[in-house]
Amino acid sequence: MISSLARLTVRAWAATLLAACALLPLVESTAWILQAALLLGVQAGVGAAARRVPLARPLTVTAQVVVTLMLLTLLFAREHAVAGLIPGPDALRFFGQLLEQGGQDVNRYAIPAPLSDGIRLMLVGGVLVIGLLVDVLAVTFRSAAPAGLPLLALYSVAAGLTDNGIEWLWFLLAAAGYLMLLLAEGRDRLSQWGRVFAGPPRGRSRETPGAPAPARFGHRIGVVALGIALVVPLALPAMDGGLLDPNGRGVGAGVGGGGTISAVNPLVSLRDSLNNDDDRAVFSVRTEMENTSDLYLRIVSLDDFDGTTWKPSKRAITQVPEGFPAPPGLGPDVEFTEVGTSVSVAKWYGQTWLPMPYPPSRVSVQGDWRYEPVGMTLVGDHGQNTRGLTYEVRSLDVRPTAEQLAEAPEPPADLLREYTDLPDSLPSVVAETARDVTDGAKSDYDRAVMLQDWFTLSGEFQYDTQVDVGSGSQAVARFLKDKRGFCVHYSFAMASMARSLGIPARIAVGFAPGTPQADGTVSVAMRDAHAWPELYFEGVGWTRFEPTPTRGSTPDYTVQDVEDNGPADPARPSQAAPADPSAQPSQSTDCRADGGDPGSCESESPQAALPTDGDGPKWHVMLLWALAGLLVLALPLSPLLWRTRMRAVRLGGHGRTEEDIAPSVLAAWEELTDTAWDHGIVPDESLTPRGAADRIVRTGGLEGDAAASVRRLAGAVEQVLYAPRPLPAVGLAEDVRRASGALRESASRAGRLRAVLAPRSAVRVVWAVSDRWVSLRDRVVALRPDWHLPTRQRG
Repeated sequence: MISSLARLTVRAWAATLLAACALLPLVESTAWILQAALLLGVQAGVGAAARRVPLARPLTVTAQVVVTLMLLTLLFAREHAVAGLIPGPDALRFFGQLLEQGGQDVNRYAIPAPLSDGIRLMLVGGVLVIGLLVDVLAVTFRSAAPAGLPLLALYSVAAGLTDNGIEWLWFLLAAAGYLMLLLAEGRDRLSQWGRVFAGPPRGRSRETPGAPAPARFGHRIGVVALGIALVVPLALPAMDGGLLDPNGRGVGAGVGGGGTISAVNPLVSLRDSLNNDDDRAVFSVRTEMENTSDLYLRIVSLDDFDGTTWKPSKRAITQVPEGFPAPPGLGPDVEFTEVGTSVSVAKWYGQTWLPMPYPPSRVSVQGDWRYEPVGMTLVGDHGQNTRGLTYEVRSLDVRPTAEQLAEAPEPPADLLREYTDLPDSLPSVVAETARDVTDGAKSDYDRAVMLQDWFTLSGEFQYDTQVDVGSGSQAVARFLKDKRGFCVHYSFAMASMARSLGIPARIAVGFAPGTPQADGTVSVAMRDAHAWPELYFEGVGWTRFEPTPTRGSTPDYTVQDVEDNGPADPARPSQAAPADPSAQPSQSTDCRADGGDPGSCESESPQAALPTDGDGPKWHVMLLWALAGLLVLALPLSPLLWRTRMRAVRLGGHGRTEEDIAPSVLAAWEELTDTAWDHGIVPDESLTPRGAADRIVRTGGLEGDAAASVRRLAGAVEQVLYAPRPLPAVGLAEDVRRASGALRESASRAGRLRAVLAPRSAVRVVWAVSDRWVSLRDRVVALRPDWHLPTRQRG
């Protein structure tokens, strides 16, 4: 029959697993829940075994923590661990890298995200942490009610990140697990206290027979509470946005399509996209644009610089218009044509902002989108994102000349004031460097081109994605000194320097031109993620510049004496692929798609990639390693565990009949003599109980109550051995504990340590095995008298 403690352990495991089901919609694969269930079961089993010994509560929790860490090491970092199981500094460092990578993946992917190793560690590790808290509170400390807090935290995180319409199902599962845990604890307490009311019922009850009244009442409370929790939220006003919004959109939920866009920073995963070895295709684009090297897909513009970073301002949003207004600043003298572009988004890529060529004039897209007029961008509302979308964009291909840009008049005062604003904390070296670089320029256009050429040609800058993005007012100054960075650094620096020169500037984030394919489409991949500055010229509008070396394409209007068929300047950034695609199939954007050598297509920073092992080790291998690890951990502690278990059994509860007096007294005496033996007082079987007690008192230096306890216990043993009807003895367990404490106090520190970790009385285990062997040998000999088995004398 399962004990109440074991039943409570199983309920705690099940409650945690049911609450963890709320995390299932967050990722594409559900394989992680099986791994979490297995590791959670091992963790709960270790706790159950430690409580059965029993170990002290802190030791029980410590054992569970150690085993949990070993299991996580085996699953995720066995190649970095000692013997593949024991986590050392390398394994802990690798865990930190995996968690950092998981956080970056969470920011990069929309829900449901692919199950990367980092996300899998966050899911499995998080469930194990919650499971440990639930087990400690509900089982080890026997308090199931507070265990609902970690379960609520687990459900709340999952519910706050998903918006799939079935959150009630996950709440129902989590609540059912919690109520099941409370019911198990209630039954356990009821079984300890017995019936609440004495006497038989006064008539036939219409309730279910066999169920105690408190249990039935608990069922009713649980059902009513669960129903209220499910029904009441339906009557409350809906809440959208907030910190747990899956897309961080912060978009108003009004019916009229109004609201605002909060300052969401889309740069958090840009470097990770550039460093991603798995360079998967994000978009497949088909366009009417003649020169695909100018096909930049713009997501959002960053116009608010607070001295720490650039971010989008908080802007009002409206319904998406049928036709967009003319872009700000574009005059009638500038040549442009309207072109159409079709964009198909990968099913795994969910972006809240809609990537489009700038400036758009019309968009045809399905879903709940809103329009932000200042940046001319579309943002998803109520969880809308780009996952798997195909949409059409009509945009203007604006082709200004260098003369038009050089002769641009002064911008409007309000625009000039807003887009040249710089924080006071920006180091003066930024403006000083901008003035030095543009010395001799005659117009804002000349200054902008000179800044671009300084970054790409004459400034000796190097493109490096391993440089931190940086934060704070010194980030731009540090980049100008070190001259190493990637597109974020170059765009930040050029926009800041342009503003210091009085040129309105902002930063655009999106994707640089992709790779033309043989079928006429353009494939845009993860490493095409990009950031570039946009500078404002009256009569032309917001104009793209490209200061990042080896990335994107240099705009024609920034290159003097451009020849249509002239050779490209090899020192300038790539002009992307030729307009006429090759007849040969293009190389796959996924380095491993053709099953070729993975090393043949390294990323720009291959050292940033983490090693992967597919879906992890096989289940049977992992289980064998886990068992081996538990064995390695248990062997040195086996004497301690055996003594702890024997002490609990000997001093535990015994029956109160006459037949139970002798076993309880002899068990207490054996525990006392073994404790004395552990502290160096070897038992002498030739002595009487009274003589043995005097020897323990004399050798152990016991006095007062401790000596009286030993002699009182010896007297109880003599009664059991010699009296015809021994009297019941009370307080023997307390006498043994008092004497044991005195023996520990009189021993040296080394003696106390040896008594705990290597108790001499543990040799009884060897004697017990020997007795079993003798008994087995005797039975075998009785069956086959002609056999002669060796015997062993106990010495």
